[in-house]
Amino acid sequence: MPTILITGANRGLGLEFVRQYAKDGWRVLATVRDPLSGRAASDCGAEVYVADVTDEASIRRLKGSLAGTAIDVLLNNAGIYGENQEFGGIDVEGFLRVVRTNTVAPLKMAEAFADQLCGPKIIAALSSKMGSMADNTSGGAYAYRASKAALNMVIKGLSVDLAASGVIALALSPGWVRTDMGGPTAPLDAQTAVAGMRTVIGGATLKDSGKFLHYDGTEVPW
Repeated sequence: MPTILITGANRGLGLEFVRQYAKDGWRVLATVRDPLSGRAASDCGAEVYVADVTDEASIRRLKGSLAGTAIDVLLNNAGIYGENQEFGGIDVEGFLRVVRTNTVAPLKMAEAFADQLCGPKIIAALSSKMGSMADNTSGGAYAYRASKAALNMVIKGLSVDLAASGVIALALSPGWVRTDMGGPTAPLDAQTAVAGMRTVIGGATLKDSGKFLHYDGTEVPW
């Protein structure tokens, strides 16, 4: 039975990843920050662990709980959008909180669990087209854009540093999805976005490591 570890699995894309992987017979290890929010993932068949991926001590406790567990895919899904991100009104502490969650946390999770990867040995992280320099034609959203651009660089770095271990590192763009973050008018449903990203993950090889890939498999420009 292949195993996937998914962060931020209590709702939205994270919960949809849980549903689809569990339905296909995977062992799903899911993290949530609040134990009360883990019911949905548990009901879908996941083993739920309480962990705040922005806290190093919490990651160490998660590592201890999963000691000896072989993991095929580490999926860094947890992320936040943030507030007060427009020019002239940037909140510095809020900006750093977004970066800590969206950029630093996936790196610390990779450091913690790289030695437990087996099988395809995939580390994937949910990025966004909003982190693409080439795609930024509207400005604004400074913290979110910067955090995702930095996350892409983290993934590229992992692809180099972990190449000798056979690890495949991927930055994934889910598209504009109807979730709490994407809003009700987004054109894409979570089921389609997740199914597409699962296809990308399932078909990835070492030659794809370090790439920024859209849910439909196309490469996103940096």
